[in-house]
Amino acid sequence: MVGTLLSFTLMAIAVRELYGAIPPFEIQFFRSVTSLIILGPILAFKGWSALKTEQPKLQVTRNLIHFAAQLGWITGVIMLPLSEVFAIEFTTPAWAALIAAIFLGEKLNRGRIIAVILGLIGVFIILKPGMASINPGTFAVLAAAIGFAFVIVATKSLTKTDTPLTILLYMTLLQLPIGAILASIVWVTPNILQLFWLFICGAMGVSAHYCTARALKLADASIAAPMDFMRLPLIVLVGYVLYAESAEIAVLLGAIIIFVGNYYSIRFEQKNRKNELKS
Repeated sequence: MVGTLLSFTLMAIAVRELYGAIPPFEIQFFRSVTSLIILGPILAFKGWSALKTEQPKLQVTRNLIHFAAQLGWITGVIMLPLSEVFAIEFTTPAWAALIAAIFLGEKLNRGRIIAVILGLIGVFIILKPGMASINPGTFAVLAAAIGFAFVIVATKSLTKTDTPLTILLYMTLLQLPIGAILASIVWVTPNILQLFWLFICGAMGVSAHYCTARALKLADASIAAPMDFMRLPLIVLVGYVLYAESAEIAVLLGAIIIFVGNYYSIRFEQKNRKNELKS
């Protein structure tokens, strides 16, 4: 989880450092290129069988939505204080519960309902409607959180038939041409320093996925989730030191409420699972 925290933080810093110089479409393209550089040797070792999928349509849908969600996240990092981006992103598990209920027929138990309700309350507090004009970047990050929620639900469905490596490879190979086409429209040739930040952005994207998966394999979600929440104070510190940002009380309060809902839902699920094993 420490690897996850550092990965997301470095990715946000990289996007900020590229702001105004490299367009978001191009950042997305280079992220896919970096992923291909990292995953290419693994594909060569495993062979083309690693690309075998039982759900090609879902792979395509998942990656189109993931691509759009990433653009929303990048837009938010550019337009908003980093603390607000990360706080709103914490609503993803609540949206995932709703989407899973709609598309996978999963039940909305008490824990999930509370996570959704507190998630909405937390976002409402962060947005402060009627008190100030809402930054368009806020809507971009909120849309990204909903998009990431769909990606989580789609990934859960894909893991029933496809390996994690297959899912990562399709993420890279499907998003690479999309990014290339869109980046060609707004292309800016990066200098050496910008290439460094583009590589950091791509490498940290792969690292964040891997570290989170490993953490959830090695430890309970009830341990991993509180550590994931440490992203907020860490990014508040980074925003203050590097960009002279200060986190608003409303953002911190909203984030805490969202986290409480997520954590309660996790503990509720674990309690139910233990009761099922006993019976």
